[in-house]
Amino acid sequence: MKNRITLNLTFTALFAAIICVGGFIRIPVGVIPIVLQNVLCILCGVLMGGFKSAFPAALFILAGLTGLPVYSGGTGGIAVWLGPTGGFLPGYLLGALTAGLIAGKPSVTEKKDAKTIIKISLAILTGMIVLYIPGVIRFSFWATAGGKIPADKTPLSYTLATCVIPFIPGDLIKTVIAVPLAIKLRPLLAQYLYKSDDKN
Repeated sequence: MKNRITLNLTFTALFAAIICVGGFIRIPVGVIPIVLQNVLCILCGVLMGGFKSAFPAALFILAGLTGLPVYSGGTGGIAVWLGPTGGFLPGYLLGALTAGLIAGKPSVTEKKDAKTIIKISLAILTGMIVLYIPGVIRFSFWATAGGKIPADKTPLSYTLATCVIPFIPGDLIKTVIAVPLAIKLRPLLAQYLYKSDDKN
């Protein structure tokens, strides 16, 4: 029991560190940069499975809140939450949790069949979509309050054009890469993260 708790804490810390590293790999695209942190949060959530899926993202978020430079571009602190991209941070947590719950806990006997591929694909894709919801809401409020929206656009159309539509192709590519990784790694991690009779 104690050993399994230690393993869970170890993998949570490891996955949180991986998510943090993803923040240093970004491509500037207007106000919102392309980063790997979003798909890493979702992937780590799917690998943990169940309610444990939220743990790595939560640890990553808490580390940034303390001021550690783990957010996108090596930033950290409450100022990031108050900026235009602040909504994506809780989105990481919600997306990871959603993906993990859909994927369910990993199993050492998990098959690499069509059913598993569909389930994991749905989990990651849904997690990526959910991740955007708080980000879009926060960006829309930020843009409206700051007078950033052009006269010929609505807050929603401007937000979608700025922080959603340009990133769809990249996020689809990330999803395509993440699915086989998750399918490959979940059975391997299951032997460390769960007992055979665990339900979460």
